[in-house]
Amino acid sequence: MILITKNLRKEVPSGETNLVILDDINFSLEEGKSLAITGPSGSGKSTLLGLLAGLDTATSGEILLDGIKINLLNEEERAILRKDKVGFVFQSFELLPSLTALENVMLPSELKSENDPQQRGEYFLDRVGLTDRKNHYPNQLSGGEQQRVAIARAFACSAKILFADEPTGNLDPRNGKLVSDLLFEVNSETDNALVIVTHDQDLASQCDKKIELKLGKIVD
Repeated sequence: MILITKNLRKEVPSGETNLVILDDINFSLEEGKSLAITGPSGSGKSTLLGLLAGLDTATSGEILLDGIKINLLNEEERAILRKDKVGFVFQSFELLPSLTALENVMLPSELKSENDPQQRGEYFLDRVGLTDRKNHYPNQLSGGEQQRVAIARAFACSAKILFADEPTGNLDPRNGKLVSDLLFEVNSETDNALVIVTHDQDLASQCDKKIELKLGKIVD
């Protein structure tokens, strides 16, 4: 299993008490498989994604990512784990404004000292249909184009697991289909696992597995 959660719980202070965001979350995901996390706004989807990716820490419970108990790691150790094993597609893109589209896509591979980061970057920009925009900066790209750059960047870094937060949420239907098709093509071509937070039921239905959250709990 690439990802396992056991009795995962997340609370945050709220006045004189604690607010429970997630409670008793248990599931697993195999290498090379895809998982959709669905549910209404406020159900805890993005919080769960942040915990799974090591961006946040749980109040209790365990998360095993590629056999490593990330709940036992400190912030620096989690950052190293993310660099080595995790790719991200953020809803807010998180592109560096001073870098071109190609440079943004190349950056994670360069940080990992992988071979031919430019070749990989150009390949995945071409896969998302942005070869002719590779030398443009984020402020010269539309929201949909920035999302596609973010997706190309996530694929280019050779991660063991890719986390995507509403990857088609800012795209028109045509580009949304292009990106969703690409997500599953690359997932099927590699042993990389894919975890998607989405409101798009069509996208969720393409995943190997789906969990639905409601009020911080998994709905059977």
